[in-house]
Amino acid sequence: MYENLSPTQFETLIVLLCQRLLGVSVQGFSTGPDGGRDAKFVGTSELHPSTRAPWVGTTIIQAKHTNSYNLNFSGSDFFSVNGKSSIIADEIPRIKRLRQDGNLDNYMLFSNRRLAANAETTIRAHISSECSIPIESIYLCGIEQLELWLKRFKEVASEADIDPIDSPLIVSPDELATVVEAFARNRDDIVDLLDDPPTNRVSYEEKNVRNNMTPEYAKVQRRNYLKETAQIRNFLSAPENLELLRMYESAVDEFQLKIIAKRSSYQTFDAVMEYLIDLLYGRDPVLRQHGHKRLTRAVLFYMYWNCDIGEGSDASTD
Repeated sequence: MYENLSPTQFETLIVLLCQRLLGVSVQGFSTGPDGGRDAKFVGTSELHPSTRAPWVGTTIIQAKHTNSYNLNFSGSDFFSVNGKSSIIADEIPRIKRLRQDGNLDNYMLFSNRRLAANAETTIRAHISSECSIPIESIYLCGIEQLELWLKRFKEVASEADIDPIDSPLIVSPDELATVVEAFARNRDDIVDLLDDPPTNRVSYEEKNVRNNMTPEYAKVQRRNYLKETAQIRNFLSAPENLELLRMYESAVDEFQLKIIAKRSSYQTFDAVMEYLIDLLYGRDPVLRQHGHKRLTRAVLFYMYWNCDIGEGSDASTD
C-alpha cells in the first residue's frame, strides 16, 4: 500500500498519526531553508512514549517515503555505518544543527521500510551519538509499527483521504520483469534482424512532437535501442512465447493507462521515460541487475517506438 503513495500523501498520513500520538497541534511538513522537510510539535506529548513519561519540548518529525518494494532501514541507501552517503548521513547535519540551536528536544523518523530490532538499536545509537540527543528521545517507526498504529487509530487512514487520482505515476514491474528475464535468457537463440527494425505506426519525428519528447533525448534513444527492436518483436511473435506476449501486452495496458492519467504532471516525455525506468529499477531486483538494465530500457523504447505507449497515429482522430 505505502509504496503506491506519493511522498506528500505519506507525509499527510504521518502528520495525522502524530496528532494522535503527540497532540492536535502537530504542524504539517514544510520545507526548511536547507531543503529538508520537517513536521513539528511543541509541548507535552499526549501518548508518546507513554502517558506516564511523555516527551516534553520540541519534537521534530521526519517522513522518508519510498516507492520501492521490500526495503529496510538497514539498507546501505538508508543507513551506512562507514559514513558513506545515505539518507541518515544526509540528515545528520540538519538534526545536529536543530539540536545545537535549541530547536529539537525529541526526534521521530517514520518510513515505509521494514525495521529490524538490531537496525533500530544501531541507528538510534548513531543519531544519539552524532547529534547529542538522549537515546530515549529518539523514535524510529517502520512499516510493522506503522501498521499497528493504524489498526489502533483506524480513523487516520480515512482522514488522510488518500485518493488514487492524486497518486504518482506508479506501475507494476512484474510482467515486464518476466519478459526481460526470458528475453535475456534466450537472446543468443534469437535470429538477429538488426537491419530490419519494425516499422512504427507513425513517424518517429512526428510521434516525438506529439508526445513532447526532446530531439536530443529521442536521438540518443534511437541510437542506443533501435537495433534491439527487431529482436524484441521476433521474440514476442514466436508461438512458444505466447504467454510472454500476453504479459507484455498486460504491462503495456497498465503503462499506457497510467501515463494517460498522469501525463499532465510531466513537462516532457523524456521525464516520463526516465521516471518509469527509475521506478522499474527501484521496484524489481531483476530489472536492476547489471545485465538487464539495458534490456529494460530497450523494451521500454520498443513500447514507445511501436506506439504501444504515448500518443500515436490515432491521437488526433475523432
